[in-house]
Amino acid sequence: MQTIVYQITDPRGIHARPAGQLVKLVSGYKSACQIGKAGQLVDGKRLLVVMKLAIQQGEELTMTFDGPDEVEAASAAQTFLQQNL
Repeated sequence: MQTIVYQITDPRGIHARPAGQLVKLVSGYKSACQIGKAGQLVDGKRLLVVMKLAIQQGEELTMTFDGPDEVEAASAAQTFLQQNL
């Protein structure tokens, strides 16, 4: 299992566009992905539940990956977060 913890720096937090891009990115991998904050984890491959988290600037986002390509998925997600959020 791979885990990422990332503090959101975008002033708008995770809004619709980057949330959609992130879900699309992780959906391209076979590994299961969980996204959450403050201990609340949801399916990272479902846009509406990711949006419901309402992650704001300054909050910590946690992502976990479990599966055959978890290392690659975690690396790609980490890069996406650093470049976009």
